Amino acid sequence: MKKILALAMALCMLLGCTAALAEDETYSIGIVQLVQHPALDLATKGFQDALTELLGDKVTFDLQNASGDAATCATIANGFVSADVDLIMANATPALQAAVAATADIPILATSITVYDVALDIPADEWKGYTELNVSGTSDLAPLDEQAAIIKELFPDAKNVGLIYCSAEPNSLYQVTTIAGYLNELGYETTMFPFADSNDLASVTQSACDASDVLYIPTDNTAASYTETVYNVVQPMNKPVVTGEEGICAGCGVATLTISYYDIGYATGKMAYDILVNGADVSTMPIQFAPQFVKKYNPTIAAELGLTISEGYEAIEAE
Repeated sequence: MKKILALAMALCMLLGCTAALAEDETYSIGIVQLVQHPALDLATKGFQDALTELLGDKVTFDLQNASGDAATCATIANGFVSADVDLIMANATPALQAAVAATADIPILATSITVYDVALDIPADEWKGYTELNVSGTSDLAPLDEQAAIIKELFPDAKNVGLIYCSAEPNSLYQVTTIAGYLNELGYETTMFPFADSNDLASVTQSACDASDVLYIPTDNTAASYTETVYNVVQPMNKPVVTGEEGICAGCGVATLTISYYDIGYATGKMAYDILVNGADVSTMPIQFAPQFVKKYNPTIAAELGLTISEGYEAIEAE
């Protein structure tokens, strides 16, 4: 009996020590963000807020911004691997691609990715809704058919829609190709206007204005970082821009069907908790999507265009 009691006490002590170790465990997370602009900033904030609420001071973040440079994303991701962080959060497609190239072992969660199979070059017929890699995350894709419907609702008499996107972003190409199909079904002619980087954005936008009645810009990180460049071209020509998300719309657009980037970042943080604390398998975690989509408009630009926005749109508040 004494031996049994002694074993029981030893087991209790062991379990107590194990619980104490679990309670004392801390987690280090490396965040690589492609570029600083409102949408990505909100996604990062949502991610950090969720984990801070769930883990308190048991989580630390190393947030690094690549200033729009894919090579810098790679340098940052490799640094996180060398530091042996517990998890990498990649914000935007080039950041995700850099993290995947850097490690096949450390869990990677991404946000602000439009289509994961496109970003990761997974054949569409092999896509299962999860990656089967050390990657999962959240998508910023809003329904493209509904974005096309906004153009039809606000500009029923337009004939030509110019689709402006960065040729270096595969998800941007996916969006404009997809929405072009919906717009064609609605009776519009569409023309694609790719730009290589910020250096030719103004000239490409000018060409799009010359050839189009309405412009469309998807959730494109380069465009989001240079909305003033777009605005300075479209405003004198009185050309409306419909956009893929609120941040771009606030800078140069008149209307959008948008998600909350804070919300998808927050959801990504909850996924991180599930991986770090509960041992969830990142390779089989389904990609998550925004829970809701909101029609919004830019009151200042609507007034400049003399456009009356129909009911059902929320005004974007000026910062």
